[in-house]
Amino acid sequence: MARFIFITGGVVSSLGKGLASAALGALLQARGFSVRLRKLDPYLNVDPGTMSPFEHGEVFVTDDGAETDLDLGHYERFTGVAARQTDSVSSGRIYSTVLEKERRGDYLGKTIQVIPHVTNEIKDFIGIGEDEVDFMLCEIGGTVGDIEGLPFFEAIRQFSQDKPRGQCIFMHLTLLPYIAASGELKTKPTQHSVKELRSIGIAPDVLVCRSEGPIPAKEREKLALFCNVRPDSVIAAQDLKSIYEAPLAYHREGLDQAVLDAFNISPAPKPDLARWDDVADRVYNPEGEVKVAIVGKYTQLEDAYKSIAEALTHGGMANRVKVKIEWVDAELFDREDAAPHLEGFHAILVPGGFGERGTEGKIKAAQFARERKIPYLGICLGMQMAVIEAARNAAKLTDAGSEEFDHEAGKKRFTPVVYHLKEWVQGNHKVERKVGDDKGGTMRLGAYDAALKDGSKVAEVYGTNAIEERHRHRYEVDIKYKDQLEEQGLIFSGMSPDGRLPEIVEWKDHPWFIGVQFHPELKSKPFAPHPLFRDFVRAAVETSRLV
Repeated sequence: MARFIFITGGVVSSLGKGLASAALGALLQARGFSVRLRKLDPYLNVDPGTMSPFEHGEVFVTDDGAETDLDLGHYERFTGVAARQTDSVSSGRIYSTVLEKERRGDYLGKTIQVIPHVTNEIKDFIGIGEDEVDFMLCEIGGTVGDIEGLPFFEAIRQFSQDKPRGQCIFMHLTLLPYIAASGELKTKPTQHSVKELRSIGIAPDVLVCRSEGPIPAKEREKLALFCNVRPDSVIAAQDLKSIYEAPLAYHREGLDQAVLDAFNISPAPKPDLARWDDVADRVYNPEGEVKVAIVGKYTQLEDAYKSIAEALTHGGMANRVKVKIEWVDAELFDREDAAPHLEGFHAILVPGGFGERGTEGKIKAAQFARERKIPYLGICLGMQMAVIEAARNAAKLTDAGSEEFDHEAGKKRFTPVVYHLKEWVQGNHKVERKVGDDKGGTMRLGAYDAALKDGSKVAEVYGTNAIEERHRHRYEVDIKYKDQLEEQGLIFSGMSPDGRLPEIVEWKDHPWFIGVQFHPELKSKPFAPHPLFRDFVRAAVETSRLV
């Protein structure tokens, strides 16, 4: 039966609870334990699937088709444990489930209340799969004191009381602000945060404090005294140059040992940190640098492309180079020539997205990469825009477009090279969708198989002809234009097993030009870079040597 670690936050948001949870999971793995990580979000959206990237950042997708918080990406990248639908829940989903049960009469006419019905639903969720691992790490989104988070805090308090003594602990992450004018590191916000936590019946066993520098012994003793934790359970979380140093940094501070001590696990297995030593060495000791342009529409918020940025870093680590990313707003090219903005880059990546804004700029970026023989990776919409560019400029279908942008009948005439997918096969059953369906959860989501063409670039990159990758999209490239495009050199090198849906395209006479309908960045890890990103960065290195 699993031991449970509940990770909460205080003082301010965005302190890095997800990263701390992921790093702790990696450290427990290094000591030989199995782990699973979960995220409990207090917002009322059912999931992040319909939220703007500017509002919430990236939507991370699991193999089984869940649209989740980006923190699950951290969990996977640090532990290698594939996330599942049962690893992410929001208040919206909890309340939706409770109301569905009430409508069915499952509560036998009782008055439905936050306690016990909502909290019981949360507890049921937390306990899913508890017999599968040694440790279950559950991160509570937001900060203590948020009104929407109260049911979750009450639920984990109850959960810890329901379990045998010593089976649950609480880890609280806070901020120690440094006041430059007085030269002081202030502990009072953390004291108040812990006081708020204790007022609802939760006492932290481990205190993780974000700070710009080390925590002096005097402040550490003060925190231990006023927050009622052991001095060796006050853990400093200093700012790092790379997130991939976090497991080593937290180990040096004694986080994993403090957690094991809180569970009375003694003697603790010694950790094997060779994997993370190698990762840190590759991050901090590159042997070169390449410049990659990410041409997107959400460039003002880098978290919108979090997994892509990390996957590029992983590709750089595999090639022992530093990948310098520059964010380029695709809308610039709607009005201007792309060349002045893309000159000097060793590779170009066009990511996914939704809506018409910036699409003409993405098409111009694909054209620039094709004509200049610059390595190009198009992901999801980035693949679709590359196909439309090929249709317009190579196959002479000058009115080529997408139903996503030109779906209104009579608005204008266009050739729908990209169309709205209305049905497809998932596993052993057929899925059907309509244009007017709800937005949430109605895309082709999760892992799907693809068959790669013999002798193709992608088959060489993957080292196999059968792959499985994660999808998140509503629109597909229409296969009826396949022959026209292949005559011009755009090869459909990856297809769905039934041969109906294009998964990968590549230019025949190009050093490295690949577009994929799926999201390879979601499966990349620092110790296991995704093959596409590894080879994409390798191609960028080759380009840098030719400049």
